[in-house]
Amino acid sequence: MTEPRPLALVTGASSGIGLELARQFVEHGFDLVVNAEDAELTAAAEQLRAAGTTVQAVQADLRSRTGVDALWAAVQATGRPLAAAALNAGVGRGGPFVENDLADELDVIDLNVVSTVVLAKYVLRDMAARGEGRVLITSSIASTMPGPHQAVYNASKSFVQSLAEALATELRDTGVTVTSLMPGPTDTEFFERGDLLDTRLGQGPKDDPAQVARQGFEALMAGETKVLGGSLLSKAQAVVNSVLPDRLKSAGHAKLAEPGGAE
Repeated sequence: MTEPRPLALVTGASSGIGLELARQFVEHGFDLVVNAEDAELTAAAEQLRAAGTTVQAVQADLRSRTGVDALWAAVQATGRPLAAAALNAGVGRGGPFVENDLADELDVIDLNVVSTVVLAKYVLRDMAARGEGRVLITSSIASTMPGPHQAVYNASKSFVQSLAEALATELRDTGVTVTSLMPGPTDTEFFERGDLLDTRLGQGPKDDPAQVARQGFEALMAGETKVLGGSLLSKAQAVVNSVLPDRLKSAGHAKLAEPGGAE
């Protein structure tokens, strides 16, 4: 009899960092439940299966509680415990707060904050009852600064970062670890979806999502509380942000994320 492969959950797995995280799990011998709300998930799941692993794709919109509960029901229906979960799904929205559509801003909160809290509750309760498991929560270097022209996004990532670090402390010595992954600007669909392509941030240098995912996976497996993802430049930005006053960070971010600023 061979030992069953461990099972991992990855959200936001159709592209970008999420897909690369899923590849990391496959390369290290995990079966997968992968989720995204878009049709790209089908092709991503096929790529992952080609590596010889079992992959269940659950297309569900985590902006709604119905979608979150459908995903968790699919995980439970496997009849297998989750060894690891990467709560990676997220979205941004650029532009002035007073002009942005309220529904778009609430989508950011529903996906980045609410779905992360609900899934973390489900996943961590189950892991804590078993006394084992690993959770990775994708935060951002954006969590370290106010974000003019991305006000709700940066605030959502500050929430997520605080949540992840608090949970890591709560669960210390339980056999369950929580790790936050803090990428800088990364070459994904984030900037297009968030209407940020005409900003300096959108046109600036970006890190390789495969590198970010590898760093996140390694930190997850090591049980680290947090990891700065990406290049040395991105990591240096986070270190500088730890000492700069908020007013300077806010002013700098305003220039980077100003609509039309790339022109």
